[in-house]
Amino acid sequence: MYAIIRTGGKQYRVAEGDRLKVEKLEAGEGAKLEFLDVLMVRDDNRIKVGKPAVAGASVLAEVVEQGLHRKVRGFKLRRRKGYRRKFGHRQPYTEVQITSIQAL
Repeated sequence: MYAIIRTGGKQYRVAEGDRLKVEKLEAGEGAKLEFLDVLMVRDDNRIKVGKPAVAGASVLAEVVEQGLHRKVRGFKLRRRKGYRRKFGHRQPYTEVQITSIQAL
């Protein structure tokens, strides 16, 4: 059984026991989360597709960790003007573990 959920403007294919890094969510480590924006659920031979979300379906997860991704380096340059800027950015994430998928 797997489901497609939407969180943080992105879509993820999840199954029970999966661990994934999603955009930062305001929840502490060990907190329980419920994703209600389930776009599709597949169970054995049955597929339920939502318009846009599947009614009554939810995905339960537990927060494992809050962290920062690897640093991404950026560089700005204006040619012939002596303007150069180097910067870095680390995007925050929340790592969650999927505990169950519930579909009615």
